[in-house]
Amino acid sequence: MRIGISTGCLYPELTEKSLKLLSDGGFGLFEIFFNTFSELEPDYLDRLAACCENAQIISLHPFTSVFESYLLFSGYERRFHDGLRMYDMYFRTAQRLGADFVVLHGMQTSFSSISTQEYCRRFVMLSEEAEKFGVTFLQENVYRHMAGDIGFIRQMKELSGGHAAFALDTKQARRCGFDPCELAYEMGSGLKHVHISDCSGDDHCLLPGKGDFDFRRFFDVLGDIGYSGDAVIEVYGKKAEDIPLLLEAKEYLEKILAMK
Repeated sequence: MRIGISTGCLYPELTEKSLKLLSDGGFGLFEIFFNTFSELEPDYLDRLAACCENAQIISLHPFTSVFESYLLFSGYERRFHDGLRMYDMYFRTAQRLGADFVVLHGMQTSFSSISTQEYCRRFVMLSEEAEKFGVTFLQENVYRHMAGDIGFIRQMKELSGGHAAFALDTKQARRCGFDPCELAYEMGSGLKHVHISDCSGDDHCLLPGKGDFDFRRFFDVLGDIGYSGDAVIEVYGKKAEDIPLLLEAKEYLEKILAMK
């Protein structure tokens, strides 16, 4: 398992600057958090790729996550089909950058305008579209979203068949009241990507090594389920001057992995 980082850690720094700062600072594996439409245009992507030629981009996070309830999972099905075409932008971008995954937040619990069966039907359609570009569409567990609940993840596995694929975010699991290890077991072979952070008390989003989360146990569980992917550090509100701390967190996790 390799340890990477999300460019979102340095938000609201410009995406390309975040990527270059983190790459120059010692990171080589990335999730790109896109922040606006112009960042999906070909000329921008060429500039982004040139920012750090040695960087590997593993996953993309859409800035339209906040609209997904309305865009993809409302009762107005025509909007879903327009949204499906819109998400082609992300799938094409992932293909252009060599990324394996695009991450979905999905429907908020306060929205809940369609059935779980319909949700999964649409998820499968999005997944099939992503596959045309050699990309895997991942459902992330997110606080105040339907997929934040372990029971919903279980239903997705049953109703989405071979398309059920997941990104596990440890802080989001804790916010939803679930043990990330329990959630990893439930996702099983469908788990393809991990967002990782530390915690202490009510603070669910600390840099790895700054809290009391049992990473050894968590990595053991990932081994138990045969996880073969990577883990991306995703914390909020960091700045360029914090890059040494981010790198320290990466090295902390790598030391734990080296002892396995």
